[in-house]
Amino acid sequence: MTHKLTFDEIADFQKNYQADARNQVAEMATVTNGVQQASFNTEAVRDINRTFSIEIPTDAVTNQKQSGRCWLFAALNVMRHQFAKKYHAKNFVFSQAYLFFWDRIERANIYFDHILETADKPVDDRTVHFYLQGPDTDGGQWHMAVSLIRKYGLVPDYAYGESFTANNTAAFNQALNMKLREDGLVLRELSQKGDQDEIEKKRKEFLNEVYRMAVIAFGEPTQKFDLEYRDDDNKYQLDQNLTPLDFFHKYFEDDLDEYVVLFNAPDHEFDKLYALPFEDNVEGGTPIQFLNTEIDNLKQAAIKQLEAGETIWFGCDVGKESDRQKGLMVKNLHQTDTLFNIETKLNKKERLLTGASGSTHAMTLVGVDVVNGKPRQWKVENSWGDKVGKNGYFVMSDDWFDEYLFKVVVKKKYLPKKLVELAEGKATPVPCWDSMG
Repeated sequence: MTHKLTFDEIADFQKNYQADARNQVAEMATVTNGVQQASFNTEAVRDINRTFSIEIPTDAVTNQKQSGRCWLFAALNVMRHQFAKKYHAKNFVFSQAYLFFWDRIERANIYFDHILETADKPVDDRTVHFYLQGPDTDGGQWHMAVSLIRKYGLVPDYAYGESFTANNTAAFNQALNMKLREDGLVLRELSQKGDQDEIEKKRKEFLNEVYRMAVIAFGEPTQKFDLEYRDDDNKYQLDQNLTPLDFFHKYFEDDLDEYVVLFNAPDHEFDKLYALPFEDNVEGGTPIQFLNTEIDNLKQAAIKQLEAGETIWFGCDVGKESDRQKGLMVKNLHQTDTLFNIETKLNKKERLLTGASGSTHAMTLVGVDVVNGKPRQWKVENSWGDKVGKNGYFVMSDDWFDEYLFKVVVKKKYLPKKLVELAEGKATPVPCWDSMG
């Protein structure tokens, strides 16, 4: 059934709008200040403060700038807090750009895998379209960082510094994606002809070109470096001629298999392990898997891990009910329904089903305020520099956690036996258009 909008209807809309003086008040406030400022709810933040009963000592924050590398920053924040605790160097920073460089190469390689796997499907097939639409992106998952760390190791930030392109990725991404789409069409045609020798020849040629592009954009990746720093006691430390893998294996216990990504997606079956093979970034690396479960399981595991002095990678929908400058993530922070005199009631499940919400940003939990056995608010370390929030730190209300936090990365030892068994079981893959992606 269709409907053609008439001028008589529009006249009625105008009459109804002008009949209520509250509309003009809302209009003046919003036109001048914008939707968020005009609808800011001061009552929602009255119980929010920056005191936490459980808090891990942290200091300077990192800054991903104009890039989508939050997943890498959050993962390396977890690693650097481990390093800080063990070696008394709380502001030691790892190079995000180093792993980001290798992620570009690995993603190009696995993209070619996907293109060849789907070469028998039409180009407008939903899966083929997904791969061609975004061959290479900044965004990522915890397990993607794990795969990169295990294959390429770690380096300090001074050994492979930030480049202009690492901080401002849009132009490079555009150039790389245009190339990869063209390469994909070539490989599809060769696959359909059954020319395996030419496929391998072209694939190697294309990867060589991607490597060249990445070096020009980010710089040649570090192969060896000297680890040199002063710890928190001002003691000089020097360990020379390390490779990135030497550094990782010498200074860290590789317990990365002990981590589980707990997910809270009410539009999927709970207590079930899911896999996202379309987001894997390293062929032969750690597969991306989520254990979907009730939100309280995420909270309880997170509290236990924080109590043990270990920080937590988490993913959330940061754009909802948040204030970047004040460093607040609070449910009902903006009363837009009141401002516009409407009523919206989508719950978390419905927001996922309709695409209204999803995991858009990764950060690090570094504290929680537990009162009478229940979490009240959470301390968040962001990667947007120290000019936002309070020196780069945010406060998340517990009811915001319920609505807009989707995943936490926790160790198995902080989980009940039932969840550990599920996490070690067989995962059910979801399609590339799934809301978990």
